[in-house]
Amino acid sequence: MIGLKRWTAAATLAIAVGLTGQALAQKQDLTLVVPNPSALNNFTLHVAIGEGYFEDEGLNVSVEAVNGSASVLQLLASGQADIGQPGPGPLLAARARGEDVVFIYNYFAKSVFGLVVAEDSPVQQPADLKGKVVGVGTADGAEVGFTRSILADAGLTEGTDYEFLAIGDGGTAIAAFLNKEVDAYAAAVSDAAIIEARGIPLREITPESHFGYFGNGWAVTRTFLEENKETLEKFGRALVRATHFGMDEANRETVLKHNAAANPQEGEDKELADALLTGIQSRVLSLDPNDPIGYQPPESWKMWHDSMVESGGLEAPLDDLEAAYTNEFVETWNAAP
Repeated sequence: MIGLKRWTAAATLAIAVGLTGQALAQKQDLTLVVPNPSALNNFTLHVAIGEGYFEDEGLNVSVEAVNGSASVLQLLASGQADIGQPGPGPLLAARARGEDVVFIYNYFAKSVFGLVVAEDSPVQQPADLKGKVVGVGTADGAEVGFTRSILADAGLTEGTDYEFLAIGDGGTAIAAFLNKEVDAYAAAVSDAAIIEARGIPLREITPESHFGYFGNGWAVTRTFLEENKETLEKFGRALVRATHFGMDEANRETVLKHNAAANPQEGEDKELADALLTGIQSRVLSLDPNDPIGYQPPESWKMWHDSMVESGGLEAPLDDLEAAYTNEFVETWNAAP
C-alpha cells in the first residue's frame, strides 16, 4: 500500500510537470507595437502584463515603442509586428493606399485632445475665444484640425476671429500660459496633465460632441485577423479585464507600480505620473456608459472619415468605410467570467 502511494505521488508529479511544460510550449508569442514610449499612455496594457492576465490567456507579449502611427502601420504591413496601436486618421489614410489594416479595439474611446483654458479664465465656451489666441503644440499637428472644427462649430473662422500660435508642449507651453501669450491651449491629455502638475490648474471647454473623435486603438492586418481570431479574443479579454482593474481607484497604487516597472523614468516623478494616469483614465471609457469596453461607434468612424475628406487627409471618400473596423470580438471580451 505504501509503495502504491509513493508511485501515485511520483506519477502525479510527473504528469503535472509534463502538463506544465506542455502549457509553456503552447504559449503564443505576440509582438505589440505602440506609437510612443509612455507606459501610462497604455496603462491597461501594462496592468494586463503586470497582473498576469495575458499569461492567464496563454499569451506571451513583447512591447516595442516606435515613433508615431505611421511606423506602427509600417511594421504591421511588413509582418514585423502582430498587433499595433495607430490612430484612426493614419489608419484610414493607410487604407486609402491599399493597406488592409483593421481597427479591432477602441482604446482611447474619447478624443485624446482637449481644448483647455486656465481655471480662472473668463472663457467659458469655445465661442468666447473670438478675438483670442489659441496655443497648439505644432502648426501642423492633429490638434489643429481638432480645434479648428470645434471653433468652426462655434461660428469662428481662423485668421478672422482667432489665431493659432505654436507653443510646443511641456515647459514652453507652461511658459506661454504664465506669460499670457495664449488664451487657450489645444492639448493632448498628457500635455494638460504636465501643465497642471506644474501648478497651473486647467479647465476643459471641449464640447461633448467632439469627444467622439476617438484616439488610438488596437489594429491588425486583415490576414492576421482571419487567421488568429481565437488569439484576438484572448488578447482583448485580457485588456478588458485590465481596464476594470485599472479604473478601480482601490488599485491605483498597483497600477502606477506596474507602469513604473514598464517605464522607470516616467515613474520617477510620482506627482506627474499620478496626474498623467488621471488624464488617460478620463479618455478610455465611452461617453455612452452602455457601450462595452473596446466598442467602436460607427457614427464616430463616419465623423473621422468625413473630417479627413473635408480637410484633405483623404483625397476621396473610401469605398467601404466599414471595412476599416470590426466589433466582432467586443461581446466575447466583455462577457462575464
